[in-house]
Amino acid sequence: MEIVVPPTETPYEKPTGERRGLIIVNTGNGKGKSTAAFGLAMRAHGRGKAVKIYQFMKVPSARFGEHRAFETLGVPIEGLGDGFSWKSKDLEHSAQLARDGWARARADILSGEFFMVTLDEVTYPLIYGWLDLADVLATLQARPSSVHVVLTGRDCPPEIVGLADTVTEMRAVKHAFDAGIPAQRGIED
Repeated sequence: MEIVVPPTETPYEKPTGERRGLIIVNTGNGKGKSTAAFGLAMRAHGRGKAVKIYQFMKVPSARFGEHRAFETLGVPIEGLGDGFSWKSKDLEHSAQLARDGWARARADILSGEFFMVTLDEVTYPLIYGWLDLADVLATLQARPSSVHVVLTGRDCPPEIVGLADTVTEMRAVKHAFDAGIPAQRGIED
């Protein structure tokens, strides 16, 4: 490890643009996409902002750690799907659930009622062709200027990456699962 001298002067100039709603994407094959989005939701909620979270692959009855925490805090979080595709018994039903969920998420984005709307794992129904990319792009562009939208999932379509204000790609360096260690409650869920 190399020791570095801490900066003593601000390493950037203060931006002069106006504040507005952002499109934030967390993508890539590394862990942390949803976790980072949930951290943003917590930060916004802590500032008294209205937040809504939609999870496109989780079932409505899911009781993962994030559901328990957000329910305790009064942050609405909704599972819209029936699990990942390899668990689905009917992919057309899964696609219809994604379309129905998108209609609800779209309405909330356009309503301006929420400071932040999180679309967790939305890239999967997009890349499977279950959601119309043009409609998602049009919705992101038409949203009220005060609404932040956070999108997560692997393989984010380049059109969304191009439209986004902030894109972070999580890169896997090492993962316990690859060493045969199963998912841990409180870490992976």
